[in-house]
Amino acid sequence: MVPLNDENPIRITPYVTYGLIFLNILIFMFEITLSPQALDALFYTAAVVPAELTRSLQGETVPGGFPEWSTLITSQFLHGGWLHLGGNMLYLWVFGNNLEEQMGRLRYLAFYLLCGVLAGLTQWYFAQSSSIPSLGASGAIAGVLGAYVIRFPKVRILTLISFFAFRVPAYLFLGFWFIQQAFYSVTSLNVPTNIGMENGGIAYWAHAGGFVFGAILGPIFGLFSSEVRDY
Repeated sequence: MVPLNDENPIRITPYVTYGLIFLNILIFMFEITLSPQALDALFYTAAVVPAELTRSLQGETVPGGFPEWSTLITSQFLHGGWLHLGGNMLYLWVFGNNLEEQMGRLRYLAFYLLCGVLAGLTQWYFAQSSSIPSLGASGAIAGVLGAYVIRFPKVRILTLISFFAFRVPAYLFLGFWFIQQAFYSVTSLNVPTNIGMENGGIAYWAHAGGFVFGAILGPIFGLFSSEVRDY
């Protein structure tokens, strides 16, 4: 199941959503210019390496270009391949703009980044000794999906299923979202990345954590405001 569009028009220009998409694409374009060794170094520096984050939280000094806590943010803008990037940006494109309209730009940006941080911490909690970099925007976007489904459960999503397009309610589409985790599979850039569990693959815990935190935090960030916020 691939979302193509939602029947949920907006009255603002979602600059933050567009900006996030542009920034993710721009950074990925930089990634693909790197040699495998340089890309490996980037991932181990700017992505979350759970074992290093564990050591940092225990008070140890971990060498690297970024403080370990900051990788919970920088990792959100790194991707392991074209399919990883494309899937994430498609979901953000379809579902992000309505949340930006409801919350307002600044609160939406804070919400997005916070969901990404909490999703990363959820993944870290279940793999604290992993030495494989964990990266991608999917944890933050999972937060967007969690907030979207509680705010717009009956909005119809134009969905591609086996070359046929159907309109299904958001609660049904997102109810099947965890089954569709294979959609976030990675086309490798020749670097072992943990966009999932210890053996690689999909970040199930990050997705689950992001989704739950998004549903919880959405109302706090103005998700149910009756006003259209353009700031």
